[in-house]
Amino acid sequence: MANKEIITKSGGYRDSSIELLRIATMLVIVAHHYVVNSGITFEITPENALQFNSLFCLIFGWGGKTGINCFVLITGYFMCKSDISLKKFLKLVLEIEFYNIVIYLIFLLSGYAPFSVKELIKAVIPVYSLGSGFTSSYLVFFLFIPFLNLLINSINEKQHIKLLCLCILMDTGLQTFLKAPNAFTYVGWFMVLYIISSYIRLYSKAVFDSRKIWSMAFVGSLFISWVSVIAGAWVYSKCGKAIYYYFVADSNKILALATAVCAFMFFKNLKLKYSPFINKIAASAFGVLMIHANSDAMRQWLWKDTLNNVNAYHSNYLLPHAFGSVIGVYILCTLIDMIRIKLLEKPFFKWYDKKLKEVNQNE
Repeated sequence: MANKEIITKSGGYRDSSIELLRIATMLVIVAHHYVVNSGITFEITPENALQFNSLFCLIFGWGGKTGINCFVLITGYFMCKSDISLKKFLKLVLEIEFYNIVIYLIFLLSGYAPFSVKELIKAVIPVYSLGSGFTSSYLVFFLFIPFLNLLINSINEKQHIKLLCLCILMDTGLQTFLKAPNAFTYVGWFMVLYIISSYIRLYSKAVFDSRKIWSMAFVGSLFISWVSVIAGAWVYSKCGKAIYYYFVADSNKILALATAVCAFMFFKNLKLKYSPFINKIAASAFGVLMIHANSDAMRQWLWKDTLNNVNAYHSNYLLPHAFGSVIGVYILCTLIDMIRIKLLEKPFFKWYDKKLKEVNQNE
């Protein structure tokens, strides 16, 4: 077995190179939320769009949708050779429900957020935002994985390529260059990403393992993405059209997809030795998302009332505030999720495994 991989107790593989990407991805997503969920984008006008603080914030927050793509590509890469068990799905559902309900109750009981039937339903029903919210869409997408595996294992490589090209054309090419309506919701788009990452996993190619090629591709795609943001800011300053995030504004846009794939391939080829530290931190990446982007109340409390990002945007300490806030939020949310795993998740699934073993023995 390669040094970069170690088999876990559940039978899956934890590649520390890709787990490092999971951490980097979530940091990029938190940085994106620092900008777009705080009100900073409303402070950026055609008159100040090319000023340093504006350009910094636009580039700092560029990668939210690219990060989502990376996260789903990781899922596809591993799950295309794995099975969805009730335990895996239950872990995902319980994590989502735990944070939704607990955070809702904290804001409600503290008087920070008023009671509303809509918010209560959103907290209790994890698929309430299906089609528009990442968490709801990812949860439903997860249920499709067994059927996606049946599909990709029943077609040959040429058919896989044709399917991949058709999907990208329908939901990336047409949307990016012709502004056509999205062909799929997030659930459908996650399936497209699954088809892409499963092809990478199932069909061995020399080019897929070239660290040099994917290092250059990653740096190049990242540079082009940032240039597109700066060019969009220039257009905004000249004609008032806020298109600075056009090529990365949604997960299916061409640069959001290309940069995500290049980032995934770059990290995959780092070939790091197994790192318990990286893997432990990465295990809480989804928890970081569940906490800091949980609800409108959380966004208001975190980015606007507590950290006051807009005030930092208009100050001389924007850079340390931005980097410090993102790293601080990531660390704090990771620690919270580690406590949840230790005190709740591990004991519960230890009990679950014991009961399941007893049931199997009695059959």
